[in-house]
Amino acid sequence: MSVWNVVIIGSGPAGLTAAIYAARGNLKPLCIEGGEQATKKSDPPGGQLMLTTDVENYPGFPEGIMGPELMERFRKQAERFGTEFLTDDVTKVDLSKAPYKIWAGHGDKEQTLEAHAIVIATGASARYLGLESEKKLLGYGVSTCATCDGAFFKDLEVGIVGGGDSAMEEATFLSKYASKVTVIHRREGLRASKIMQQRVIDNPKIDFAWNKTVKMVNDVEKNEVTSVTLLDTKTEEESEMALSGLFVAIGHTPNTEPFKGQLDLDDAGYIIEKNGKTSVDGVFVAGDVHDTRYRQAITAAGAGCRAALEAEHYLAAKGIG
Repeated sequence: MSVWNVVIIGSGPAGLTAAIYAARGNLKPLCIEGGEQATKKSDPPGGQLMLTTDVENYPGFPEGIMGPELMERFRKQAERFGTEFLTDDVTKVDLSKAPYKIWAGHGDKEQTLEAHAIVIATGASARYLGLESEKKLLGYGVSTCATCDGAFFKDLEVGIVGGGDSAMEEATFLSKYASKVTVIHRREGLRASKIMQQRVIDNPKIDFAWNKTVKMVNDVEKNEVTSVTLLDTKTEEESEMALSGLFVAIGHTPNTEPFKGQLDLDDAGYIIEKNGKTSVDGVFVAGDVHDTRYRQAITAAGAGCRAALEAEHYLAAKGIG
């Protein structure tokens, strides 16, 4: 079995930037980009940007660019410099000793790979409400990132689902653009810290819909958000709220299942890192799989660059590559 110099797991902005830098460093990397179809536990190849429409805050594109097109450009650039791709899911790894083992695929298609170094860029998947209408309108008025999409809703009314600090931060951010922001929460009280709660309560552009859950996002037929159907958690009565956008801020799940028990993770399951290095020598990390704060394409790309450079230094010190 041949051993790869470096295997990159993940093909979002972090993984593909790592691939570009590793390939330009003549490391001949393999990028395992994920399965052909998105599953409930992961995003499709290309990461969360494959689920977005317009991207207006990535440098170098003053007119904006579609998320899938941006990721296709990343991929072509990585290919141009010699990155090889495997379209499959990583199911498990063995990081107990180098070269490290990686299992990809399922059933008869499963294969075992070995690598002197690994860059983990598997991302974090946004949690959704689980509604079919939400899924169909994702990118067409439904969003999981206020920083990414808030500017599209200037002078419009929007709703945000959630009650934690992240939801309050996003509500505050949205109030810079929207004419009104309604926080939709299933209980009569927030989980957010008191300082974050007070900041939102004091904001004249932010209102609350207490004891409410979203039953339906309307209007799928129009391919845009026109309203939401709310269900009262106490009375079970339904009501309709006119909105032009709905933001879901109920958390993210890091895609770290194959690495549990082998790398140091924090209490939420994110990989603990320092300067792109994990708790295992020769295993590096980049992007939302460790970043709980920024979650932007540009910060993920920067982390991918750092991880690839660290991997290059690591291999050079061992006389590999």
